[in-house]
Amino acid sequence: EDGGWHIVRVDDLHIQLQNPSSDDSSKNIINKKRKKLKGSGKIPLSPVFQKRVSNDNDNDSNKRNDILPNNNNGLENDEQQSKTIYSVPNAQTYKIMTSGCQMNVADSERIMGALEGELGLRSIDDDDDVGVSVDPSLIATKKKKKSSSSETPDVLLLNTCTIRDHAEQKVYDALGPYASLKRNGHPLAIVVAGCVAQQEGEALLKRFPEVDLVLGPQYIPWLGELLVEVGKGSQLCMTESMIWSERGGMMGSSSSSSSLTNKNSDSSREKDGDWMVPIKRGHSTRAWVNVIYGCNEHCTYCVVPGVRGVEQSRSMEAILQECLQLAASGYREVTLLGQNIDAYGRDMSPRRTFADLLHYLNDNLPDDTISRIRYVTSHPRYFSERVIDAVANLDKVCECFHMPFQAGDDQVLRDMRRGYSYDSYMNIIRKIRAKAPDASICGDVIVGFPGESEEAFQRTLDLMEEVKFDNLNTFAYSPRPNTEAAHWETQIDDDVKSDRLQRVQALAAKHALERSQRYAGKVVEVLVEDRNPKNGNEVMGRTRQGRQVFFAGKVEELKGEFVMVEILEARTWSLVGRVAEDGWSK
Repeated sequence: EDGGWHIVRVDDLHIQLQNPSSDDSSKNIINKKRKKLKGSGKIPLSPVFQKRVSNDNDNDSNKRNDILPNNNNGLENDEQQSKTIYSVPNAQTYKIMTSGCQMNVADSERIMGALEGELGLRSIDDDDDVGVSVDPSLIATKKKKKSSSSETPDVLLLNTCTIRDHAEQKVYDALGPYASLKRNGHPLAIVVAGCVAQQEGEALLKRFPEVDLVLGPQYIPWLGELLVEVGKGSQLCMTESMIWSERGGMMGSSSSSSSLTNKNSDSSREKDGDWMVPIKRGHSTRAWVNVIYGCNEHCTYCVVPGVRGVEQSRSMEAILQECLQLAASGYREVTLLGQNIDAYGRDMSPRRTFADLLHYLNDNLPDDTISRIRYVTSHPRYFSERVIDAVANLDKVCECFHMPFQAGDDQVLRDMRRGYSYDSYMNIIRKIRAKAPDASICGDVIVGFPGESEEAFQRTLDLMEEVKFDNLNTFAYSPRPNTEAAHWETQIDDDVKSDRLQRVQALAAKHALERSQRYAGKVVEVLVEDRNPKNGNEVMGRTRQGRQVFFAGKVEELKGEFVMVEILEARTWSLVGRVAEDGWSK
């Protein structure tokens, strides 16, 4: 009624991102003329990168488009992908060093795809192609010669993480030897990417003027163009925020796909969604698939919103297209990635949900191709009962929940700004146990958060005892740059944090063994992934719930196969078994 009072729940805040009116307001920095390096007096040198035009027959990546369902309106066809790739007469090799979460690993796969598929480089760490899958429609065919790890690369790329303490210093330590080479006149392109790059930005160039390119995660699709500019003598810092568009590259930035570095740069390369970017997969059986970037939460301890930007969901059609390409290449499992995957689709119009995405993929992936769908990471504040139903009922979605709780005390959770309580978290767990009783439940926990008393810490132990996690990632709180909690005066002493971390880890191991023991004597389906690194006569795979299983077998015969395995021994973090009498699953 008019004039009446209503209670309204606020689900999200919508922020209007304005396009900067001039280059002066952009965080992106392009130095066309490099200065001499202090201490050596030499101009920093980089290898030369030049363009060539590819053969039209090189790209057959649209071969799976006919499998898409009819609701793929607006999805760009692969034929619209650029026909421009790069050859590199001087630069031939690269080395990439990756740290951090699964999202960073997935980013590195795209970085390697750009370096190899667009620039024709080879990794100095590649001694063979076993376990590495390269999409033939995207990666330029180029015979790789073997190299020793002592070989100096032409391009060094550090893909960095800033979650842990001293992350920046670790980057500086890794840069040191290569910066020294550059000061001595060695032609080397140095790239710092990832979250430390986004966090530090121009400060990295000031501390290490030898660095050629500081690359925020959102600029990975333009790595090829940016390195071409580096080869011309430019130094770049690309960390300006942007909004992705599945159809039109990027918006909301002073840069565009045709003017990242200058008005005359190649405008034929439209980056229409993440699946259009060349990818060098790190595995031939399972693959990472990004579904949502960024995070709109502002937990008081977390740097992710500042370094990964606002939430941006990929379209369901683009995600399916990438999965179909993986299916055509023989992949059997995908893991959907998002810092806050339960927020998937809330930035879309019409609005979508993560449960919608799970149903869409389960219904449209052909049978006998990708048979397992996993995902990380959920947020208890937004977790939906519809997701529980999807995990419990959809045949391709694995019975595994990753549900970080971070702390058990309600006041600590409020200080963290997590948006849920001990009781509301346990309500989720009880619903999972009721609808998917055999599912695994994994989590994350932080001990020693500012102001956490011994009594508050005990509530964390209480929650662990009540849930009994299959696997628990444990962390001692460390103050991170540009976070609220880093400035509070209630910091916990390091020795107290260390003691609590050890107690949490001991309890987590106890529970993990209990959860493993439920498999003893059972026959479970295992997807074989690799050889056991400690025993060449055994293979390693995982159950649908994500438990590692080791058993005798030849990886050449079993990799990528589903095998029924009888469990003989339960260990804390893994299982040991043997092939069951009727061992082939499908």
